[in-house]
Amino acid sequence: MSGEEPLLRIVRGIPTAEELAALVGAIVARPRSAAGPAPAPVSTWARSARPASRGHLPGPGAWRVSSLPR
Repeated sequence: MSGEEPLLRIVRGIPTAEELAALVGAIVARPRSAAGPAPAPVSTWARSARPASRGHLPGPGAWRVSSLPR
């Protein structure tokens, strides 16, 4: 690691060996990626089978519009 910037730097105070060990342990135990694996892409075939409903829209004449094709 010569010539590279350190991964961890103490900027204030003088930590004990136990405090440094606790800090390093917490960093190592942390999950690598918060996002996790990317979701599998949905095929166009499967997506077209899902209803394209916009939900119920209340208001005057809503009962009439509910029977119209979407």
